[in-house]
Amino acid sequence: MIERDFAVGGVPGVLWSPAAGAGRAPLVLVGHGGGMHKKAPAVSGRAQRIVAGCGFHVAAIDAPGHGGRPRTAHDEREIAELYRARAAGEPEGPIVVRYNAHLAERAVPEWRATLDALRTLPEIGDRGPVGYLGLNMGTAIGVPLVADDPRIDAAVFGLHWPDALAEAARRITVPVEFDLQWDDEHIPRAAGLALFDAFASREKSLHANAGRHKELPRFEADSAVRFFARHLGAKAAPDA
Repeated sequence: MIERDFAVGGVPGVLWSPAAGAGRAPLVLVGHGGGMHKKAPAVSGRAQRIVAGCGFHVAAIDAPGHGGRPRTAHDEREIAELYRARAAGEPEGPIVVRYNAHLAERAVPEWRATLDALRTLPEIGDRGPVGYLGLNMGTAIGVPLVADDPRIDAAVFGLHWPDALAEAARRITVPVEFDLQWDDEHIPRAAGLALFDAFASREKSLHANAGRHKELPRFEADSAVRFFARHLGAKAAPDA
């Protein structure tokens, strides 16, 4: 696997690819969770699985206020409010939903510009299939991105509230795999199911596992690899 750092419009990113000479292949965009960054173990681990299991390219960028990007005053206020609510034992959901919606407004144009740039690379091309994978904050950013960008052919989402996302989810018709933790202490079960139900996709799968918010089984990462191999591999053509 080859790892290459890049920047588009000042937004830092990383592209993982099969070994040189592997030829043109589909691309999977990976959105990281809150408080993480483009090379966090959860991101790089999934990238390695996709590259090794599918032979695809995988790209990630730092979300606004994350990784190598400075925080704004708005970021600092929202993070402080989240920590205050957590320390007081108050629900975190309303703060996370509000803040993630704000981040999505900034991040979606950045992802689209990144995709523009990556599709100029000969090993990716401007007609090859594209997937998106993102949980938690990655879902908050990914749902409006996939809803607005017709170049994305399949997506894996999960672990988020429907409040700010249901409207965009109703505009998504590509295949979707959705992860839900049955005993999530932050996201009520009915809320997770409501977001899954909102997707207009004719092909969508709900993966519900026992456990709390941070106990998503590792085997779901392998399921995502099979999902992308099935959908993006089928769309890839030798000259795509």
